[in-house]
Formats: sequence, C-alpha cells, structure tokens
Amino acid sequence: MSSHHIIRDEQEPALIIANGEACSFELMGELLEWSPFVVVLDAAIHRVLDLNIKVDVVLGDFDRDFDAENIISHQYPIEIVHTPDQNKTDLEKAFEYLIGRGFPAVNVVWATGRRADHTITNITNIVRFRNQLKIVILDDFSKIFLLSKTYEKWYPKGTPISLIPVGIATGIRTQNLKYPLNNEELSIGYRTGSSNEVEKDGMVKITYLEGDLLLMECVD
Repeated sequence: MSSHHIIRDEQEPALIIANGEACSFELMGELLEWSPFVVVLDAAIHRVLDLNIKVDVVLGDFDRDFDAENIISHQYPIEIVHTPDQNKTDLEKAFEYLIGRGFPAVNVVWATGRRADHTITNITNIVRFRNQLKIVILDDFSKIFLLSKTYEKWYPKGTPISLIPVGIATGIRTQNLKYPLNNEELSIGYRTGSSNEVEKDGMVKITYLEGDLLLMECVD
C-alpha cells in the first residue's frame, strides 16, 4: 500500500499514524487518498514500513531502538523530527508540528485500542487544539471529533451516535436523536450521551453553550 499526492498549499488534511490497534486495509487506503501528507509516530514506523506506505515525517522522542539509516534507506526522502519533551505525548507533538506547518486539519488512525491509557489520552487531548486544528480520530468502528457549538449533518435513521463530554458540557440541545437533550448537562464519569441514535433519515442538529463535547459516529 502506498500513496503520495501533490499537496495543494497544505489545505488537504494530513494523516497521523499513531501506535495503537491497526485499522483495516480499506480504511487506511481511503484516508491515504484524502490525506497526502503522512506523519508517523516513531514507535509505529516499522509497522508502517511493512505496509509500504509512503511516509513524509517520522516524529517522536526516539526513546526505543530507532535506526534512522535503515528508515531513510526505505523511505528517502523522509523528514525525521526529534521531539524529546517528556511532558507531551508524541501525538500532541505531531499536532503541534502540523499546526506549525499550517495544516488546517488532520485525520488520525491507530490512536485507539491496545493500551487504554493511551486511548483515553489521545481522544481527550484533542480538545486542547480546538482553535488551531480540526482533528478526526478514526478506527474501524468509530469516527471521533470535537463538536463546534452548533453542529448539523444529515444521517440515516438508526445511525449510532454518542455524545461524550470532556469534563462538563452544558446547555446541550439535540434534534432528531432518539433520546433528545433539551438544555441539559453531560459530565464525564457521571452522565454521558453514549449509545444514542438517529431517529429518522434527515438532519441532526446539536448545540451546546459551554464546555467540550465530542461526537462519536459508531458502527455496531
């Protein structure tokens, strides 16, 4: 599997490949078609090389065995970015790298599964970048992103949708969900909007006043 396209002034979304559970061949191929600039976190680079994916940047603290010469021999040209700050995850560093490059959006795969602490951190940390980068985390079962204060999208009836607050989100109102919210509050660990679903074919509208609210489009 390989992909390399012309980047149009870095307006297309980048793709970050983290080091969690691998996604399907089909999902990866689809994302490579839309994400011509590929950043790989260092711990995943050999898994990615085995898939014959063209990589633009490998980024991380390189605190494990890392053979730069071997990687360059397989992936020339490739940029190797050393980010040793132990107060940030490699995924956060990758977000910051893309912001510095001027990318407006990024898709992220292999960021869920395997270690639960990494999964939780990867999902919740996207709220820190709400004003700098549009982030979508995908795997074979979910598409996860931070909602703007007003969100509208057409969905088919029965689509599973979960609303997950990061902290507390208030003033939530929904239209066309089976279990509606009317100026209500969700709080992580106490009340979330998990396992809702679209009531009928048509537009779903979600608004909220304060806080950070994630939407998960799910596949059963």
